[in-house]
Amino acid sequence: MADWSHEYRRHGWWREETFLDDLRRHARERPAATALIGHRADGALGLVSYADLLADTDRYAARLLDIGVEPGDVIAVQLPDWYEFVPLALACARVGARFCPLMPIYRQYELSHILALTEAKVCVTMAEWDGDRLAEIVTGLDLPHLEHVLVAGEPRPAETASFEDFLEGRSDTTPTSEVELAPDDPYLILFTSGTTGEPKGVLHSQNTLYASARGFADAMGLDSGLVMEVAHVNTHMSGFAMGLMVPLLLGGTAVFQERWDGGVALDLAQEHGLTLFYGAAPFLTDVLDGQRERPRDLRSLRWVVTGSAQVPPRIVDEVQDVFGLPTYSLWGMTENGPVTVTRPDDPPDWGAHSDGRPIEGMKLRIDPLKGRDDGAGRLWVRGPAQCLGYFRRDELYEAELDGDGWFDTGDLARDDGRGGIRIAGRAKDIIMYKSLNVPVTEVEAVLGRHPKVREVAVVGIPHPEVLEEVCAVVLATGEPLTLDELHEHMRASGVNDWFWPRRLEIVERMPKTVTGKIRKVELRRRYGGG
Repeated sequence: MADWSHEYRRHGWWREETFLDDLRRHARERPAATALIGHRADGALGLVSYADLLADTDRYAARLLDIGVEPGDVIAVQLPDWYEFVPLALACARVGARFCPLMPIYRQYELSHILALTEAKVCVTMAEWDGDRLAEIVTGLDLPHLEHVLVAGEPRPAETASFEDFLEGRSDTTPTSEVELAPDDPYLILFTSGTTGEPKGVLHSQNTLYASARGFADAMGLDSGLVMEVAHVNTHMSGFAMGLMVPLLLGGTAVFQERWDGGVALDLAQEHGLTLFYGAAPFLTDVLDGQRERPRDLRSLRWVVTGSAQVPPRIVDEVQDVFGLPTYSLWGMTENGPVTVTRPDDPPDWGAHSDGRPIEGMKLRIDPLKGRDDGAGRLWVRGPAQCLGYFRRDELYEAELDGDGWFDTGDLARDDGRGGIRIAGRAKDIIMYKSLNVPVTEVEAVLGRHPKVREVAVVGIPHPEVLEEVCAVVLATGEPLTLDELHEHMRASGVNDWFWPRRLEIVERMPKTVTGKIRKVELRRRYGGG
């Protein structure tokens, strides 16, 4: 397979600097500028300057060296969106270690798999989160490579150390530049959200992250005046690569909350002049509801971006009505960050019809599928934001590549007519009704416009006579809803009756990943689809 690094550097998609160099530059040129605004669940608010962020990064790096961290070691960090997460992530690069964020919702199954696979030397976790004693879970695992468990809060197991004491300890150690990660070195190990199976550790360098951050920033026209909140947790690609790295690259401000609250997000936006908000449809619904209930002064807000799951058309209309702004739709993966996004020069409602054009350097290929008359095909990508592979799972990653380095996304897409794409579902999300492929995403979009439907997922359930039965799983508005009503809605929308749902299931809550993706594998299992 070809080595594209020379081309990426020639075009400026990769560089010789790192995010640590960005941090040092901002701390030198604008030391008092606000780098981070962090909101704790107890209401405490912390504003951190670039000078202080650099000082804490160096201090945390020294403490990592004090406990024996060496280049190539893996540091696993299971923290919510606290300030300490950020300098700790940067400190790992400072000492040549690999940073592995773990979502606070992970418990024994995920932790045992991830900590064993990565052979993490250090694990930072919490004494308790949402009623579960995480530190006890970690120390109860058989992990011979794990030398240090640093625990935030109390009570903590006797064999662990206090994370607070670790941070506050004095050190005579000075990290040297010789051990710092180079821009192409493996740095970030991010585990996939696992909507289809066992999570995989996606490995990124600072340059693959730079390509996605720079590409997104340039596509949207962002600069150092950026004040950005990403509703998704910092332990996920959306939160880390976009919510933290984009502001750090530009010298802007990253805003985050320990626990998501739409009302708090609006208050922070008003108080600190938020310019960009990013979140999947459920988060947008929260801020829309909150703004209607108690309007805030959001004249600073310029960009509303959504991704992770396709945005319902009604959300685009509501964002325009409530905020007076278009909704920019983004598509990407843990493997490559934001790959496509609609742009300011697109029609105002284009986010309801497209997932955008590729960012600079990223290339797309759509392979047509038999049995589809809508132009949808399997989507392949290639470019500088593509990850280095799956950590210690080379065979799994290589199975997703062709001989020319194209990566099989597993998504279906079609040309949007403006040089971009519209995601048409997952390749494995195809429903075979009799002899036809059901266009799942399009059916969901139509059903989602019914006034009694708050959210919908369409799944295929095995059926002896028709291969798969189309089942609509609906999060209703509270008003009674019948299958006949959905059929009438589909008829009025001009949808072929072959694609109508033959089964309706009403749920009080949709099973989702932390990024807002509906876990269809769970719905299929629940309703008989295996």
